[in-house]
Amino acid sequence: MSHEPDLDAARTALTEERDKLLHQLEELGATEDGELRSDVDLGEGFADAASITADRTNRLGIVESLKETLDSVNTALGRVDEGTYGHCINCDKEIGAERMEARPNSLYCVDCKTLL
Repeated sequence: MSHEPDLDAARTALTEERDKLLHQLEELGATEDGELRSDVDLGEGFADAASITADRTNRLGIVESLKETLDSVNTALGRVDEGTYGHCINCDKEIGAERMEARPNSLYCVDCKTLL
């Protein structure tokens, strides 16, 4: 039995997630592309270069994770517009309503995701 996703609900959930991710990137001093802005003030509490480097490395890891999620959200939004939302980008099988409801930016069915 096929269960078509609610595209309006998906678009709303994805847009809200995108806005949240963009806000988190901004708070970390990163652009939408995941680049750290050069004008980010690390504060005067950083006593040495090692502390600054450690903070930057940590920040870059978080930014990279947020950027990956943002990319999948943007791809999912595009798939809503194309009419391919809810189908695996690898095998084109229906992803499944439960998975799409739990994670609206899912791009792969469970079988294909486990192969990655």
